[in-house]
Amino acid sequence: MSVWPAWEVREDGDATSWFHVRLAFTDGARVDALAVVSGGGLCLEDVRARPALSLDDLAVLADWIEGPLAETCGAEPEPGERTGPGRARPPWPCGVEGRWLVAQEYRAAQERGVDPVLAVMCASGHSRRRSLRLIAQARDAGFLAPGHARR
Repeated sequence: MSVWPAWEVREDGDATSWFHVRLAFTDGARVDALAVVSGGGLCLEDVRARPALSLDDLAVLADWIEGPLAETCGAEPEPGERTGPGRARPPWPCGVEGRWLVAQEYRAAQERGVDPVLAVMCASGHSRRRSLRLIAQARDAGFLAPGHARR
């Protein structure tokens, strides 16, 4: 993920800052957003994604960018405050239990019509790459049907 400043407006001692945010994934998917930081809050003004985000995916986008955006701004999160995906979650289980949970999350997302990889990312707190590995391991363990034929 990359974050860079767009512009800043100062008025009466307060500052409002706009930042460009880009999430790029290895499969070619990309999310570009314009985030506004003002008064300790985060707001998304514009979001463009290829492929398009579902409403569920859009709902978790702010959680994904909050931590890196706070680091860029030099803001420190409050003690105990959640600063991104996975930070408030217990560690993801290893082995067979973890693979089974990945399969459950993946199938539940498919049934809801949302991106199953993003659902696994949100549930596990892992990156897209690590989540894809977990999904492949769940397939190898027989918890998920084969994705597509390899040539």
